[in-house]
Amino acid sequence: MKKLKLINIVLGLGRRGMLNWMPDKTYLGLIYALKTRKKMDVDCPKTFNDKLQWLKLNDRKKKYTRMVDKFEAKKYTANIIGEEYIIPTLGIYDKFESIDFSTLPNQFVIKCTHDSGSVIVVKNKNLINYNIIRKKISRALKHNGYNYGREWPYKNVKPRIIVEKYMDSLENSSTIDYKFFCFNGKPEIVLACSDRFSKDGLKETWFDSNWNLLPLTEGGHKIDKSIQKPQKFEEMKKLAKKLAKDIAFVRIDFYEFDGKVYFGEITFFPASGFERFDPEEWNKKLGDMIDLSLVKNEK
Repeated sequence: MKKLKLINIVLGLGRRGMLNWMPDKTYLGLIYALKTRKKMDVDCPKTFNDKLQWLKLNDRKKKYTRMVDKFEAKKYTANIIGEEYIIPTLGIYDKFESIDFSTLPNQFVIKCTHDSGSVIVVKNKNLINYNIIRKKISRALKHNGYNYGREWPYKNVKPRIIVEKYMDSLENSSTIDYKFFCFNGKPEIVLACSDRFSKDGLKETWFDSNWNLLPLTEGGHKIDKSIQKPQKFEEMKKLAKKLAKDIAFVRIDFYEFDGKVYFGEITFFPASGFERFDPEEWNKKLGDMIDLSLVKNEK
């Protein structure tokens, strides 16, 4: 119990940026050991988790900051695959007080551009508690996504608030989030996240690029073997390949509803590279798919 309490204290200090005085490599080694119970190896990385830590330290291209910014990523992605795949933006703001809710539709989604935990779905703006939303968003604006996992792309993302069009299907329990794991510019693995809003809880099911079920679980999540290949699967793969071009590893997310594909987000470090795979051999198998020799830093 004392050990668990100590771990939570250290992780909490990291999230609040109170350990930012530590060099990235030193800090990551500490957090990696606490999260995975293993020693980090970035000198000769072989596993997926170790290679993600290596990429944090060594693959730092300016465009990555745009790609993880939830507002800038839309423009970046639209320029490559087309505006038709982007969920419409209703507004972008520097602070909560700048939002004129009277001009917004009755339903919308509000979140910050620099994190992953501030999403608020508004189905009826006449029934919402603006004070609660203000507190949550204002608190999130003070958070820096770089602190906890030293995910470099987030370090210089400008904290802003984005309001998006509400999409009914995104809250449907049957809606699936298709996450394409792209290695060396090619989508090779698909993680299908389903039942996010169901009573049974989130399920995460892994497939290869031909939609063959993989004997893999992670993070203790259940799987759903009944998930069918999406109608627009091949289109998603083509789009993911375009967005992942010349990148050693990146995850590209899409939704499919109403017969159309929509871009979700871009992620470079799933679970910040601290994930638990079952069986553990998949940590090495996925790691083998990343060719670090292809990484070329900007001069």
